[in-house]
Amino acid sequence: MNRRSAVLSLAVVGAGSFFSRFSSGNPRGDSPGQDQETHILRSEVRLVLLDVSVKDSSGSVVSGLSKENFSVLENGRPQHITVFGHDDVPVTVGILVDESRSMRPKHAEVIAAALAFIQESNPRDETFILHFNDDVKPGLPPGTLFSDDIRQLRSALFRGVPEGKTALNDAVVDGLKQLEMGKQDKRTLVLISDGGDNASKHHRREMIDAVERGIATIHTIGLFGPDDPDRDPAVLQQLARISGGESYFPADPSDMVPVCRRIAKDIRTRYTVGYVPPAGNHSLRQIRVHVSAPGTGGLTVRTRDRYHYDQVENHAGK
Repeated sequence: MNRRSAVLSLAVVGAGSFFSRFSSGNPRGDSPGQDQETHILRSEVRLVLLDVSVKDSSGSVVSGLSKENFSVLENGRPQHITVFGHDDVPVTVGILVDESRSMRPKHAEVIAAALAFIQESNPRDETFILHFNDDVKPGLPPGTLFSDDIRQLRSALFRGVPEGKTALNDAVVDGLKQLEMGKQDKRTLVLISDGGDNASKHHRREMIDAVERGIATIHTIGLFGPDDPDRDPAVLQQLARISGGESYFPADPSDMVPVCRRIAKDIRTRYTVGYVPPAGNHSLRQIRVHVSAPGTGGLTVRTRDRYHYDQVENHAGK
């Protein structure tokens, strides 16, 4: 079983391999010069891995917490935390840029903000760009799935042309699929759009189902005026809420840069909390994470609020 087949529900990884990465202080467990693509994970242990943001009442990141500060409930029942980490590790990240006609007046600000996000992110992140209007188009050159080269990513951002309709659902589904090809354990999408959809082949329910079955955290940025006919803040809020990300609605496109810098910081300072879920029938399971720390009040905790529990096939020895 290679890493591509290891992610079946929220996460299925080799428990021994994952535990050793965190206990050794090396989240990926890589030795110097090792090719990360050669990792083989064989295990029948399922882990639900949560990407958790903790902020205080002023919106500042809360660091220095330990496993004992966290508690996890699945369908209302406490779970034993078996994996915990808080390192600035590289992630696989996709930037989804709405290039529909309605976004044309905001195009320059969107590109500047997306570039600011890349510059503030971990330099070892593997990143891709998808532009979407009538359909979804990659920003990187053919044959290049990811890049950590800022110049190449900048060129990828400028390849979009604002025209046509909006295939938002397709962009999210395609973005989730491309994330699965990445090497990193943590995966994130940043979606910049007015939230409307009038061109997708996938229905909204298909998109939401893909989010619930994936492991990605999705941050959304909505750019629209109060009378914009293409506005749909509800879907942007829903995507962020389900996956554990945040949704932002800047009053003016010029406010985009600080928003994107804030998202980049949030990604780099999140906690990883994992547990082995109880066996049971196929079902949509609800998650709640609570954080308590002496002398710290008014904490805001964000992580995904649900996932699909699916049966894991027996791949041992293959």
